[in-house]
Amino acid sequence: MTRGNQRDRDRERAASRNPSKGSKGKDDGLTPEQRRERDAKALQEKAAKKAGQAASGGSGDAGGKSTKK
Repeated sequence: MTRGNQRDRDRERAASRNPSKGSKGKDDGLTPEQRRERDAKALQEKAAKKAGQAASGGSGDAGGKSTKK
C-alpha cells in the first residue's frame, strides 16, 4: 500500500470540517408530529396563495403551463 495513512488523515480533515455528521439540518427541536403540522400548514398557505393568484388572473405563474403559442 503506497498511500500510507493518507485516507485516515483525509477522514480526520473531513470530520473536522463537518463536525455535525449525520444531522443534515433536521435538528430543529421539533417532534415528528410537530414537524408534520408545520409542513402541512406551510403547504396549505402555499396552496391558498396559488389559488389566489389563479383567481386574480394567474399573472404570477412561475412554472406552470403556458397557453401562448
